[in-house]
Amino acid sequence: MMTTIYQWMIMVSLVWVTNPLQRVPTSSTITGKMTDAKTGEAIAFGTVVLYQKGLLIKGTESDIDGKYHFQQVNPGTYDIEASLLGYAAQKIENVIIKAGKTNVIDFQLSDDAVLLELGVEVRAYKVPLIQIDNTIQGSTVTAQKIKKLPFKGVDDIQNKATNNDEVNIRGSRANETVYFIDGIRVTGGIVPENHHGSGNTESYAEIRENKFVDVQDESLSTFALDVDRAAYSNVRRFINGGQLPPADAVRIEEMINYFVYDYPQPKGNDILGVTTHMTECPWNQGLKLLHVGVQSKKVDVSSLPPSNLVFLIDVSGSMGVSEKLPLVIASLKVLVNQLRPEDKVAIVTYAGYAGVALPSTFASEKQKIMDVLDGLQSGGSTAGAQGIVTAYQIALENFIPKGNNRVILATDGDFNVGLSDNRGLEKLIEEKRNSGVFLSVLGYGMGNYKDDKMQILADKGNGNHAYIDDMQEAVKVLGDEFGGTMYTLAKDVKFQIEFNPDKVRHFRLVGYENRMLEKEDFNDDAKDGGELGMGHQMTAIYELVLADDENGWLMVDPLKYQETKKNIRKAAIFRRMGNH
Repeated sequence: MMTTIYQWMIMVSLVWVTNPLQRVPTSSTITGKMTDAKTGEAIAFGTVVLYQKGLLIKGTESDIDGKYHFQQVNPGTYDIEASLLGYAAQKIENVIIKAGKTNVIDFQLSDDAVLLELGVEVRAYKVPLIQIDNTIQGSTVTAQKIKKLPFKGVDDIQNKATNNDEVNIRGSRANETVYFIDGIRVTGGIVPENHHGSGNTESYAEIRENKFVDVQDESLSTFALDVDRAAYSNVRRFINGGQLPPADAVRIEEMINYFVYDYPQPKGNDILGVTTHMTECPWNQGLKLLHVGVQSKKVDVSSLPPSNLVFLIDVSGSMGVSEKLPLVIASLKVLVNQLRPEDKVAIVTYAGYAGVALPSTFASEKQKIMDVLDGLQSGGSTAGAQGIVTAYQIALENFIPKGNNRVILATDGDFNVGLSDNRGLEKLIEEKRNSGVFLSVLGYGMGNYKDDKMQILADKGNGNHAYIDDMQEAVKVLGDEFGGTMYTLAKDVKFQIEFNPDKVRHFRLVGYENRMLEKEDFNDDAKDGGELGMGHQMTAIYELVLADDENGWLMVDPLKYQETKKNIRKAAIFRRMGNH
């Protein structure tokens, strides 16, 4: 903890949304280790999944030592399955988890030949240089059928076709040119950037790194809370693909906030607790780091008010690849399995225009919701703004006073019909945030991902932003972190930290560049802050030059015409170690 000699003053502004004082029931922890059954060596990065009554509850991954952990598991009977490519999956059924206990369950996986369902033993496989495609069935839409359609756009003709995959005019094909990379047939957006040159149209908002501030000039640091973690999984996607991410894709605060820290729970009736710590700066010798940790209160999900959710799903042509719409459908199924019977779900889709695929339906009819999700197919252009307007309209028509009213947008952000510029989208979403409906933005895909639009929608729409690069991330965001993602405990949260000039000469906030506020904004309720979810954590790190530390910093002569406190000389920052 920070000692009192530094005399920091940390002030937090927030607006209460939900009563957080419900008692949290005693929960349990499941831990264990995955090892090779023959060698006893640890199995890293294996998948461990927790089921209850056939429904997926949580998923996680083993670490480099083969260890895995499930936190906050309610007492009950579960099935637990461990798997990794190359090993036979192992499932332990009817595991009884008792309240308040740490349950240890280990797995020993065998790498003996894995048999397919038909009993075929896989010995070796080589991808042929040229793979002959399977025959694809389709249907012909004649001129007579087109005349009977109420609308005669390409999207409507496409919906009339049996497969609903693509429209081929007079026999032409969208994929007449086929790429083979290392003998593997690839098409469209799954071609890596270094194989298709200028075909990558991803966009990111520019990040201008925060500079050092002289405490004599300004002693207050003011910024809006941000608990998003999208940058981490997006950067991971680039690295896994063998590429360096764009510099503007690396939002430092989201990289830091991705991990779970051991912050103490808030005391008493407080909705959040603040922890501070001082340490040495590893990249600038002689400087200090101030670590500010924020932990929001964990609340029993079962006691929260009912939810009115609207899934707003991009089903345009750009969503047709496996890492987009199919992953969206699988992700939202994880979310549906977290809902209670009294919660409601509506599904709005948009391509060339927006439509209601499912009216607001109670989650007690989960199979009906799942069937609609399974029936979604991609095709057409992207009228994202129209979809947003329709989704908010449905949410307001089914608005639950004092409930959790939320639109969940799943898209790659590539809007190309109607309102699509960033400034116009910002104005649209700012108008919608006053409705009492919150927003969660889930980003998918690569090649045309519009991160800058996602950030605008989440930041300006009282929302949060996540990037889903695989099923494990979907389980993490919509399963393990369901409460924080879906339930807002406080909105418009702002932080203001005052530094004592007797103790600190300069400070710099690491990250949060797009969340910086003027000092007057702290007390202005009209200025938007950040949203705090149930059980959320936030970490802020400051780089400090202490008042008594002059080593390594180029000093200037005392000012002649300006009076300074105790005639302290002002410092001009001289970076010895370059950018970091």
